[in-house]
Amino acid sequence: MISDANNALLSVLPEVPIASSQATGWDKIQLAHYRQPPHILPEISSPHHTICINIGGPVLFEHVVDGHIKTIHSETGDIGLYPANFKQSVQWDRETEFLQLYLEPTLLIGASYESFRCDRIEIPPRLTFSDPLIYNMGLALLTALETDGVQSRLYAESMANALAVHLLSRYSTQERAIQHFVPKLSRQNLQQVIDYINEHLEHNLSLAELAAVVQLSSYHFAHLFKQTTGVSPHQYHIRCRVQRAKQLLLTKDVTIAQVAHAVCFASQGHLNYHFKRVVGMTPKAFLQQ
Repeated sequence: MISDANNALLSVLPEVPIASSQATGWDKIQLAHYRQPPHILPEISSPHHTICINIGGPVLFEHVVDGHIKTIHSETGDIGLYPANFKQSVQWDRETEFLQLYLEPTLLIGASYESFRCDRIEIPPRLTFSDPLIYNMGLALLTALETDGVQSRLYAESMANALAVHLLSRYSTQERAIQHFVPKLSRQNLQQVIDYINEHLEHNLSLAELAAVVQLSSYHFAHLFKQTTGVSPHQYHIRCRVQRAKQLLLTKDVTIAQVAHAVCFASQGHLNYHFKRVVGMTPKAFLQQ
């Protein structure tokens, strides 16, 4: 499990994570936010593909791979990409702040087959490189974790699929040919998914759960759903919960905090944030109108 890989890293780091997705139920992807003093990390490997994102300042890393020392000057935004079971030891010369992303190998295998009809994955290690998309994806996942907590599951799993396809497209050494799928969900399948979302608004839905409604893989479903509706499953789910909140505010003698709880937002402030983003005003201003 991904949590086991994260725990293995925790056991050899001096400081615990500032934030971690372990308790959120994210599937096939996990994130941890670290701030660590200068340290020597003994040789360690993970059964999962790992992405390390420098979100702190410049730092000097010394990697030991197969007995060879490689010195890396890492700047803010630099990325390290380590495929599953890649072994190395690392030390750094000053306090460093980074995000660690773990991806299950099955995520990339599934995305490779769905996108390129290829189930062989070969992504070589890259100790440092720049990729603004991966950097911004990491920050977006951290923001979702901090803002939405357990309700970030659907967003994280959608982002994981997009990240997997990006890695395969840019960094895999395998020959591949993009497959062209039916561009949209059928009207019947779309309605099935919409009905399911509205019937389970109080649940922390997963991408796999929604994909199963129409018997598709998570990646294929997420792609077709966005092609059909113009928004991701996560964004659509948020809109449906906000719409339900509007109905409750107008028809029920309840407080805003009670409405937030009824539609599974973590707090009234959490509801205010998404309500204003979708509707253009806060719940209180909506009621005053």
